[in-house]
Amino acid sequence: MNKKIIIPVVAIGIIAVAAVIAFNKTNQAAKNGVAANNTQNNNVAETAEVVAENKESAVKEFSITSFYDNTGIWFSLKEIIVNKGDIVRIKVTNIKGTHDFTLDEYGIKKMTALNEEVVIEFTADRVGEFIYYCSVPGHRQKGQWGTLTVTE
Repeated sequence: MNKKIIIPVVAIGIIAVAAVIAFNKTNQAAKNGVAANNTQNNNVAETAEVVAENKESAVKEFSITSFYDNTGIWFSLKEIIVNKGDIVRIKVTNIKGTHDFTLDEYGIKKMTALNEEVVIEFTADRVGEFIYYCSVPGHRQKGQWGTLTVTE
């Protein structure tokens, strides 16, 4: 074979091998970067889930119906017990009559429209026993009240 042909073929071969090696190194570095980035993103996602879970676990949710019958006027739940610092979510549904939900110590007074769920949410930031009641005249006296107990 002619030296004029062999030298360019060998040179092209060497350049091709060098290009493949360089490409593989670049590709591997990119893969490592993506893997590291994915690991970071997964850690961030896991942390966000834990934060959401911790935040959600502090929410104490209760459902109450308000109504009257032949024996009196009522809230279906007479006692709520939570810990200081808990977020308290009370869902009140009025199924008969005209009522509200009042909790003086937390500045809460909300009307409860018939057959509609009203959500009341607050942070239990003081320890003690507090009375929640319906402030419609005569309702509390006829039994429409309950006790919120906040413990340490």
